[in-house]
Amino acid sequence: MFRFEIKATCGSARTGVLATSHGEVHTPAFVAVGTLASVKGVTPRHLKEVGTQIIIANTYHLHLQPGEDLVEGAGGLHRFMGWDGPLMTDSGGFQIFSHGAGKEHGVGKIASIFPEEPDRGGHLRKKPGKSLVTVDEDGVDFISYLDGSRHRFTPENVIEIQAKLGTDIILPLDECTSPLHGREYTISAMERTHRWAVRALEAFSKYGKPHQSLLGIVQGGAFEDLRKESAEFVSQQGFSGFAIGGSLGKSKRDMHNVLDWTVPNLPQQKPRHLLGIGEVEDIFEAVKRGVDTFDCVSPTRMARTGTLLSYGHPRHRLHILNSRFRRDYSPVEPDCPCYTCRNFTRAYLRHLFSAREPTAIVLATIHNLSFMERLMEQIRLSIARGNLEQLMKRWGFDSLHNGT
Repeated sequence: MFRFEIKATCGSARTGVLATSHGEVHTPAFVAVGTLASVKGVTPRHLKEVGTQIIIANTYHLHLQPGEDLVEGAGGLHRFMGWDGPLMTDSGGFQIFSHGAGKEHGVGKIASIFPEEPDRGGHLRKKPGKSLVTVDEDGVDFISYLDGSRHRFTPENVIEIQAKLGTDIILPLDECTSPLHGREYTISAMERTHRWAVRALEAFSKYGKPHQSLLGIVQGGAFEDLRKESAEFVSQQGFSGFAIGGSLGKSKRDMHNVLDWTVPNLPQQKPRHLLGIGEVEDIFEAVKRGVDTFDCVSPTRMARTGTLLSYGHPRHRLHILNSRFRRDYSPVEPDCPCYTCRNFTRAYLRHLFSAREPTAIVLATIHNLSFMERLMEQIRLSIARGNLEQLMKRWGFDSLHNGT
């Protein structure tokens, strides 16, 4: 079962309900990242308690470890990981990119995906390296980062792998491009992605499970005509919804432009997912343009380094290892209902991180995921009331507008 129903709109933003065989997702929604069938630092019980609606795992990583056949033997990924809610899998296209062109160009998720903007460590790009990937018309050859073994992904076997995993929403193999790729290569990759999309649909008719739905991926880099062309092509195929992927440009400004070019060319009645984006300011900008769901490792990754999401701080982040929190006996956020804030102080969390206690990561992750769920709930409510702009101003984003 897969159904998407729009409930309310505010400009281009909308709230809706995405129904799957494992439950409903109220949108806009944040999708927690569980790459290897686990959201790092927390259990499914924690996720339920903070209000997580849906998780995304990764085909590339699960294929390498533990393998789709083992997961299928356990009864599918839901049973294997103990999660009974909606579950997505990415195709692994980004991971192939990050071990290929991403290595060669020094861009990826650890260094900023926007080469003109620094990452949290202030670095613009990481050091370029040697590609572990070879792309051809039929598929992709890659070397495992775990043991050096060789593997091949094709549009067909990526669908077959995800059918074995048994997740609710799956994605086809695509070729991501780097922000540093030129127009000609971007055209080539986009057209190859389109041909792979057609093959994926054919494979889905053969391997896909009755409860599964396949989303189409829009590529085209930061080129207006290519994004529009890709959106129009993918929209004409038989996909249940759409994911916006690939290079979003060299800066946040470029990303906003990509969304302005792409979203209006996607069917209104189908859901739209933005791959790999999930910081507070980015979510507001994407929701405003009509995006429904997001996935990003940022909240859980920041939690593991002692960066806690907190309303009102610069970029809504609180760095708990700062010395000023040593004797701060208040919760991370006074009005946060999460287990961490109900029971522990900033001073205690700082102590745990300073002592390198594993409990620190658990408590920080619980809080950050709770923060994301409360943010999305506020956004859904503001759209229903028609005052999304006022909420953005309250969060300090009053200078943001379309095309910035």
